[in-house]
Amino acid sequence: MLKKIFISAVLLIAVLSFIVSLLKGNNSSDKGGVQLRSYVAVVDISGTIVSGTVDETLLGSQVSSGGSDSIMRQIRAAAEDSNAKALVLRINSPGGSVTAAEEIGRELARYKEKTGRPIISTMGDMGASAAYWIAACQSDKIYANASTLTGSIGVYMPYLNTEELYKKIGLQADKIKSGTHKDILSPDRPMTPEEKVILQNMVNEMYGQFVEVVAQGRKMDPARVRTLADGRVYTGKQAKALGLVDEIGNYYDALTEAGHLTGLGDVPTTKAVEGRSRWRMLLDADLQNLLRIEARNLLENKALDTSGLSGAKG
Repeated sequence: MLKKIFISAVLLIAVLSFIVSLLKGNNSSDKGGVQLRSYVAVVDISGTIVSGTVDETLLGSQVSSGGSDSIMRQIRAAAEDSNAKALVLRINSPGGSVTAAEEIGRELARYKEKTGRPIISTMGDMGASAAYWIAACQSDKIYANASTLTGSIGVYMPYLNTEELYKKIGLQADKIKSGTHKDILSPDRPMTPEEKVILQNMVNEMYGQFVEVVAQGRKMDPARVRTLADGRVYTGKQAKALGLVDEIGNYYDALTEAGHLTGLGDVPTTKAVEGRSRWRMLLDADLQNLLRIEARNLLENKALDTSGLSGAKG
């Protein structure tokens, strides 16, 4: 019995390893097993943009595709594929983290430096704040619908003071800290004037970086950008009049432009650059390791059971 369990466990791991190797070697969205020759790579950026990863689900893709890790990985994959003649960023996001936008922007700069291929951004309902940062930083052209909400060039740092609420419910918070400002932004006390200056300087620095990114990417005078960068959102129509976007159009207009810039025609072949597929997520190395551990535990437990039975019989 023990021998049969061991053989079954080994066979299961071998089969899963074989499936994973096939999936890793054929994770392309090409149809019919025919490799695409030249195409436009499409990277989707939707939901809140955050630094790091966004949780994925087994029965669907990501709830949001705004995790910087996944987006950077997709940009690198497009850069490494010589058949990807242009990169289209399909954006539908209200914004998010300054750091995440900076990470993605730096990867787009590497893409541009390495390949020299065009980058086209196209916005859906929204392409604001950090999402506009990403669109503006390296795009050869930005498309927006007339009703798209974009702009929102600015930075803010949220702060919540719950001190009075704590008093009403009889809750007193206290702490032992290593330095005066270690509990800066603590919600259980008022912010000091000195702390406000510290945080305002940080926000001003990040705001200045945002303005510089837009000025360089849009080839605008920084002073002109500052007059537009008071945090307000603009419609796509307003943004075009102000020079923040290039054209009023949808996703397919952006694809047509990418086709013209690359000589691929009015209707270029496209390929979505994907992160980890749900099959690879289900059958990745982590799961293989888990199966190995479970198989080992099963064998050890079975060995103990067999030993116990032998002792009872003796």
